[in-house]
Amino acid sequence: MTGLPKKLNQKLQERSTRNALRELQAVSRKIDFVSNDYLGMARDEVVFHGAHKLLIDRGIIQNGSTGSRLLSGNSVLYEETEQYLAEYYKADAALIFNSGYDANLGLFSSVPQRTDVVVFDEYIHASMRDGIRMGTAKSLKFKHNDLDDLTSILQRVRKDSDKGTECYVVTEAVFSMDGDSPDLERLTALCKEYQCKLILDEAHSIQGVDDTVEDHSKKELRDKVLFARIVTFGKAMGVQGSAILGSNDLKSYLLNFARSFIYTTALPPIIVASILTAFRTIETAKIKERKKGLKENIGIFNKEIYNLKLGNSFIPSTSAIHSCIVPGNSEVKKIAAVIQEKGYDIRPILSPTVPEGQERLRFCLHSYNTEKEIKEVLSILASSINAEFYV
Repeated sequence: MTGLPKKLNQKLQERSTRNALRELQAVSRKIDFVSNDYLGMARDEVVFHGAHKLLIDRGIIQNGSTGSRLLSGNSVLYEETEQYLAEYYKADAALIFNSGYDANLGLFSSVPQRTDVVVFDEYIHASMRDGIRMGTAKSLKFKHNDLDDLTSILQRVRKDSDKGTECYVVTEAVFSMDGDSPDLERLTALCKEYQCKLILDEAHSIQGVDDTVEDHSKKELRDKVLFARIVTFGKAMGVQGSAILGSNDLKSYLLNFARSFIYTTALPPIIVASILTAFRTIETAKIKERKKGLKENIGIFNKEIYNLKLGNSFIPSTSAIHSCIVPGNSEVKKIAAVIQEKGYDIRPILSPTVPEGQERLRFCLHSYNTEKEIKEVLSILASSINAEFYV
């Protein structure tokens, strides 16, 4: 095979010079403060064995799905799982995608039309930005979680747009890099006032732990403005895939026009069975206890941040994601290395993944982290921040 063109080699060299070159790392056996397995579902034996048993009990001996869902890849199991998801999330319908990335590409590239406007939080996930870029609608961004800025933009949009213009407001329930959340109560009210359709990515939010759309606003208000929700299964659910929740008409539209759904091989039966089993497990007493433990760990983490006087370094968060800002790729890598040497798996988040000067250590908390581990990893962090090489 031939080598890379010169221009591509130059781009790699630029990344290396900025100490921002990405490389794959093997999963370590260190204490986990990096994975999205917030509730330990990825290693749950009930889900693991239950998914296999479900297939065996139904006589499904099949490794692959054999095609796209519109051809040979659909099944009764797929449809049963989507019905279960719709009922669980109190939605009219659910459509499963192979990943959250696929779901966002499909939704945002096909739904907003050329005469429409998409107004999005500046910190939304790359998959949503990519989907918006692939679409034909005009897009505008508002300052992160700044609903006053959003209000001023919506005022201009409604002043300048035709009556037939749809306005979609896009945000996340829990932001993946900052761990913070929007004011959902005020956000839904704004969408109603300016006749906008709300699209909410809930990839990192956990029912029973985080502030969710079910916890806020009158039901009739929520139903009037909430157009679509994107939920993923590879994080707190511990499996794979995602779903878009919305109306039956939205589901029909997506399976006709969302290219990332139409032109891809469907998930294999074992993954669909894992999704259904995980959701049947999530409301058991054992998992509810894990949710309680995670909430307690979030409280312990925030209290220890205060005790160690690290508050100025951390972005305020009540979710499982906590980010400590350490400006500079080289600097944040150094501190990450010190923490890793002490047996804790924590990874630096570098620019350009985050803006330059906003490089960070991203701590993901889990139900299985102990109080001792939380206090020790933050103690190491505090010492590292004050070490001579960083002063």
